[in-house]
Order: sequence, then structure tokens, then C-alpha cells
Amino acid sequence: MDIEELMINEGIRGDCYRLLAACFYYPQKEVFMQEYLFRNLTDALKRICPEAGVFSGEMEEAISHYTEEDLAVDYAKLFVGPQELSAPPYGSVYLDGARQVMGDSTRDTINIYQDEGLSIDHEFKELPDHITVELEFMSYLIFKETEALGQSDLERAKGFIDKQEIFLNTFLRRWAPLFCERIRKGTENKFYKALADCLSAFIMKSNKGLLELPTPNASSGL
Repeated sequence: MDIEELMINEGIRGDCYRLLAACFYYPQKEVFMQEYLFRNLTDALKRICPEAGVFSGEMEEAISHYTEEDLAVDYAKLFVGPQELSAPPYGSVYLDGARQVMGDSTRDTINIYQDEGLSIDHEFKELPDHITVELEFMSYLIFKETEALGQSDLERAKGFIDKQEIFLNTFLRRWAPLFCERIRKGTENKFYKALADCLSAFIMKSNKGLLELPTPNASSGL
């Protein structure tokens, strides 16, 4: 695979993380549909992780059967409250025990974001280890990787690939499958069940065998 093709594929993989993060925003059915969120996600997943693409197709089909109010009620029960959450969307609940938020793992994610020169927007009301933040951080790391590839800086690109694997193995791969299981058990809503299946499949399979970067003297001519 040459550099140009690699950049395209990695850009699509970054889109998968970004679009999956959007699926966990407060549901705005008409906006989701008008922006072809699920169709774009399915198209991207078919190239990067076909196993997950099956479930994003199910999401697009399922959401058509629910009103925005239906989705909002189930979203609140799963992720927001005010009652006890069926599926808390915070990594520390699963990684630090005792169903606590802002635990040691949360502080670890903050340190990683800061190491990359990032900080949480003050207007953002969620915690740093919310599922959307961690998915979007992965998208950011992939963006930086492709930026390095575009500059023919293979060593820097490899550094961002290593950071992705560390973040996945330290955080997302350890807690996202547990989170997805709680979604499946906590709702009868077929949209959210399919979302759980999609995220779980993508997190566990999308980066397997991640990237053999070409050497500087490879056929790309770099």
C-alpha cells in the first residue's frame, strides 16, 4: 500500500471514530437523517470494519421506527438520568470500580489529552472520559497521523499509530465492551442495541494488524 492510499484509508478510519462519537450525542433524529449520519458511517465501515458496518445499517433501519421523543427517553435512561443510569458512558465507572466518576483513569485521560496539547472546552458539560470524548480523541490521533504521512514523516506517523494502540488498549478496549453490554441489557430500543453492537465490533476489530508503514525507499518513492 502506498502513502496516498494509506492516507485515504486512515482518513476513513478517523471518520468512523468521529461518526460513532456523533451517534452518542443527544438524539436529534431529523439532523441525523438530513446529514446522512448512518449512511456515511456504514459506507466508511464497509471499507474499514465490515463486521461493524452490518450494525450501522441496522441503526439506520431501526431509527426510522422511533420518534425523537422515544429516542430521547431511552437516551436519558441509558446515559443521562436523573435515575440511576443503565449504561453510564464514562470510562472510570468500569475501570476504577465502585461505579465512580472522575477516578484515577479519568485523570490519566486528562494527562494524555494535555500531552497532545489538548484541553476540554469549558462549554462542554461532559467528563473527560465520556465515550464521545474518547472516540473523538482517537479521531484526532488519526488526523495527526495522516498529517504526518502527508509530510512524508513516517517516524512521526508511527508515533501517532503507537499512541492510538496505547489509548485503545489502556482505555477504550477495556471499558467500551462492558459499556455496550450494559446498553444491550438496559434497553429494548433496537437503535441503541444496534449502536452497542456497532461500537463493540469496531473497537475490538478495526485496528487489528494496524499498519505496516512503508519504508522510505519503498515504491512510493519517498
